Amino acid sequence: MAHISIFVGSVYGGAERLSEQISDTIEQTGHQVSVFAEPSLEDLKNASHILIVTSTTGQGDIPANLAELYNQLNSTFPMLTNKPFGIVAMGDRSYGDTFCAAGRSFDELLRDLQAKPVGNRLEIDACEDFEPWPVTEPWLQTWLDKLPS
Repeated sequence: MAHISIFVGSVYGGAERLSEQISDTIEQTGHQVSVFAEPSLEDLKNASHILIVTSTTGQGDIPANLAELYNQLNSTFPMLTNKPFGIVAMGDRSYGDTFCAAGRSFDELLRDLQAKPVGNRLEIDACEDFEPWPVTEPWLQTWLDKLPS
């Protein structure tokens, strides 16, 4: 079984609550999980399997508690070759081009660092899905099924 590290970017707690539900489900499937709400670059570099769960704030910005990690990754560019990852991006489609921009930014950066995407990025629209778990649960099951051990 895999050890999955969840990196959470949250402003008002929605992504944090969702990451707790994700963590519980992952543990129920027999995998190990660690959740990082204030992650360091070393936390990410040491992770064997990465799951980013993030909301988007401002004008498409990454939440403050995850922004430093993103900036460090972008400036030091540590190669994450073939490290499996997934992205759960939360946003509001009424914001137009900035919808789920934080998750999209992480997806692009992790690909640039040669990490390996497992399945597709999940984008959750708060206008359609007030509760994100019903949308996340089937995506998570599929993601876990595709995850290399």
